[in-house]
Amino acid sequence: MGSSRAGEGTHLLNNQVSENKQQTRRVAALVHHAQRLARRRWRQLVWLSGDAQQCQTLAQALWQAHPWQAPLWVGDGHLSPRKARTRLGAEHQLVVLDTHGTGFDPEALGALSGTLTAGGLLVLLTPQPWGAAPDLDYARFADHPWHWPDLSCHYLARLAHQLQASPQVVRWGVDQSLHLPPLPSPVVDDTETADSDCLTSDQAYAVKQLIGLKRRRPLVITADRGRGKSAALGIACARLLTSKAQRVVLTAPRLSAVESVFERVVALCPDGRRVAPGHFVLAQGSELVFLPPDVLTEQINTQQQGGDGSYLMVDEAAAIPAALLGQWLTAFPRVAFATTVHGYEGSGRGFALRFRATLDRLTPQWRALKLEAPIRWRSGDPLEALVNQLLLLKAPLPKAQRDGSAVATQMVDRAWLAQQDAVLEKLFGLLVQSHYRTSPNDLRQLLDGPGTQLRFIAHAGEPQAVLVTREEGGFEAALTEQVARGERRPQGHLLAQSLATHAGSREALTARWRRVARIATHPERRRQGLGQMLLQEDMVAARQQGIALYGATFGAEASLLRFWLALGFRPVRLGISRETSTGEFAVMVAKALNSEGEAVQADLSERFQAALPGLLAFELNTLPAAVLVLLLGQLPSIPLSDREWQDVEDVATAHRNPALARPALQALAREASHRSLTEPQQQAHQQLAAWAFQNSALADAHSDALKGLRLAVDSLIEVK
Repeated sequence: MGSSRAGEGTHLLNNQVSENKQQTRRVAALVHHAQRLARRRWRQLVWLSGDAQQCQTLAQALWQAHPWQAPLWVGDGHLSPRKARTRLGAEHQLVVLDTHGTGFDPEALGALSGTLTAGGLLVLLTPQPWGAAPDLDYARFADHPWHWPDLSCHYLARLAHQLQASPQVVRWGVDQSLHLPPLPSPVVDDTETADSDCLTSDQAYAVKQLIGLKRRRPLVITADRGRGKSAALGIACARLLTSKAQRVVLTAPRLSAVESVFERVVALCPDGRRVAPGHFVLAQGSELVFLPPDVLTEQINTQQQGGDGSYLMVDEAAAIPAALLGQWLTAFPRVAFATTVHGYEGSGRGFALRFRATLDRLTPQWRALKLEAPIRWRSGDPLEALVNQLLLLKAPLPKAQRDGSAVATQMVDRAWLAQQDAVLEKLFGLLVQSHYRTSPNDLRQLLDGPGTQLRFIAHAGEPQAVLVTREEGGFEAALTEQVARGERRPQGHLLAQSLATHAGSREALTARWRRVARIATHPERRRQGLGQMLLQEDMVAARQQGIALYGATFGAEASLLRFWLALGFRPVRLGISRETSTGEFAVMVAKALNSEGEAVQADLSERFQAALPGLLAFELNTLPAAVLVLLLGQLPSIPLSDREWQDVEDVATAHRNPALARPALQALAREASHRSLTEPQQQAHQQLAAWAFQNSALADAHSDALKGLRLAVDSLIEVK
């Protein structure tokens, strides 16, 4: 028996030695494969699946088998996937993304793939089987009272299926052989340039165009990720500061997005210094200043920014509302907008569609430029194509259908949708082009978010409009009180919790809501009532399901607000500070669906109306006038008294100081909001409302502004 056991031990040992040799050969083969990729200047994803410890052992063996440039491990015990964006601008030749202890973060994959250099491998470690159950990262959107293990996992199942089927993936199982896909012949591209600071010829051309910006001829630069657009901005800023510009203003949704711009300026201007994270000063005094969108907008409103000779560089412009970009466009004579066409930063395609009309109207001589050549890898790169497919970074816009057939809405089963990639791509393409902030996480929320529903309109298999909603509210009384007092903050329920916390309405949290998360219509089918039809039919269904209120939240922009008001929605809350990334105030609207909802909405409307005048005088004194007059129309209509009319006429036709007749002028502005006005009267109304409620300054008693105010008041007297 002793010899039998010894034989078994020897057999197991021999098997282990054999397995170790096989894995050593597989690691060597993978290193050789990476060297073949390097000769083509390509990168590839390695899917390593199986037991956590075995996966990590194999990944460590690969890490140690070759002198990789700046290898990076992301996962439990290493860099957190949530901090993957901090690596933007860095370069790595090996990236290990371990999902075993953290779950899969879609944005981490999107960000890290852009940092991988030619000949690099992105090693994705997952359990086996993968996609059969949610993972730990699902906890981020498991809204109260859901628990992440109870959610669906359509998103992960789709990823696993595509990784298994893709010819661009290296598949490596801990107990299986290594599958190395064949490498096609590389695509030959000419990227040489005479500009020593630039890496490609089209990057050099972009720098030349940026330096030569002309008045009222903005430049719009679009590029796929990895094309060096931010570096081009940095090179151009350095040259402008040392030649013709005393000051260049730089903006983006966040400072970290333009770190590579500052890095290039620092490298090219050794006589300068970075006095703050967003402020670089040269020895002769010229400076590059970063301003967040909200700060930039406020400084433009107070005339601290803009004017003759000023330069503005906007990076990741797709992640900023088009209306805000238009405002900056009028303030700065020389402007460049740069944006990623595809990628988690935002949708450049949607940006182009939304912003083109503004450019054509304000600066018809604007110019477009696209960067084509990749910097860190060569065209035909397997990793770029795969990540685009997995995260739908190039989701196509459906074809517009105008065959005149009857239009009907239909609900979408998410389990079915996850298996219909062509339909999913088109639906997501609609959402991407309509919204300035779309990320890979949104796709997962779409497929697996609790309480998420989809309704769409399609013609001939082509989606024409889509509505995404989420269920909110329905909290028990004890938790509601804690939330309203700021003692608890359960996950999710954005609208209901905000109304309870900031507006003080407990009933807003106990009532059931359906909130519009996204609504999108094909750009060629807009103004045809498709979005309105989706909303109306979904509200009918929500009412039948016992939902008390239907709501939405969005940036306070006049055309958007006008759309919701026309559908019978009423404003119930207005944010008192601009969002940093958008520069806009957030507005929340609601519509009651039953008697419970009517009581909640009446209370919320009363609170909103009572607070609005005071907020306009202080926190909201920079709210756009076009939005202001729409909100004034939501206040009760109160006819002016004879005394108030006399005060109004004294301001308009005599020499009465408007400040001493402010109550009457406020009453006039409120009353005019409920009347039908001509276009000149609408402009006069906005001017009066901004002065009366927001104290927009008049220089002195004889200023042109004062004369303009008197004329505005005079024109509005006609509505008496």
